[in-house]
Amino acid sequence: MNLHIYFLRHGQTECSRNNAFCGSIDSALTPEGFDMAEAFASAYQSLAWTDIFCSPMRRTIATAKPLCTAIGIEPQLREGLKEINYGQWEGKTPEFISQEYHDDYIRWSADPAWYAPTGGEMAITIASRAMGVIEEIKHLYQSGNVLVVAHKATIRIMLCSLLGIDVGRFRYRLDCPVGSVSVVEFTSHGPLLRSLADRSHLGEQLRNLPGT
Repeated sequence: MNLHIYFLRHGQTECSRNNAFCGSIDSALTPEGFDMAEAFASAYQSLAWTDIFCSPMRRTIATAKPLCTAIGIEPQLREGLKEINYGQWEGKTPEFISQEYHDDYIRWSADPAWYAPTGGEMAITIASRAMGVIEEIKHLYQSGNVLVVAHKATIRIMLCSLLGIDVGRFRYRLDCPVGSVSVVEFTSHGPLLRSLADRSHLGEQLRNLPGT
C-alpha cells in the first residue's frame, strides 16, 4: 500500500460565508461548519488512519476533532500548515480590497507566488513551510492514510507544489471549497491526484451553502 495524504479544508466560518479573506484571523466554525466536520468524521472514520496533522488554528482543530475523537488519535499541530497571512486585507472582501488596495491587489492577482497581500505573505513562503510538513510525513510514513487539515490557499499551494503546477496559479487552477477533501497517492512515479475537492460526504444542504 502506498502513502495516501487526504487534504481536508476546514468547515464553514463567518469569513468563508461572507467571502472575506481570513488567514491569521483565528475564526471559529459556524454551526454549519461543525456539521461539516461531523459529516466528514462519519464518512471517513472507518478508514484505517495512520496519523493526523493539523494547522493550529481554531477552525482547523475543530474540523479535525470529530474524527480524532472517533478514532482515538490526537492531531499533530504544525505551524507550517497555517493559512496565508493576508496582512491588511484580513477580514475584508475582494471587492473592498480591489478599491482600497487596487495596485497591490492587481499585482497579487497576477502572480501571488511573488507578490504578497499588503503586509502579508507570498505564496512561495507558504509553499516552503507547508511542504516541509509534507516532507516530514513522507519521511515518517511510506504507506498508510494520513489526514492533513488545513486552509483553502495552503491546500491549493501544496497541491500545486506536488503536481508540478506553477504555484502562482494556485487561485486559478484548483478548487477547494469549505469541507472538501482532496487525495494524493505517492506512487513510484511520484504524486498522483486521486480526487480533488470532493464533498460527497456532505449532505446536499451543506454542499449548497453560500460562500467559499
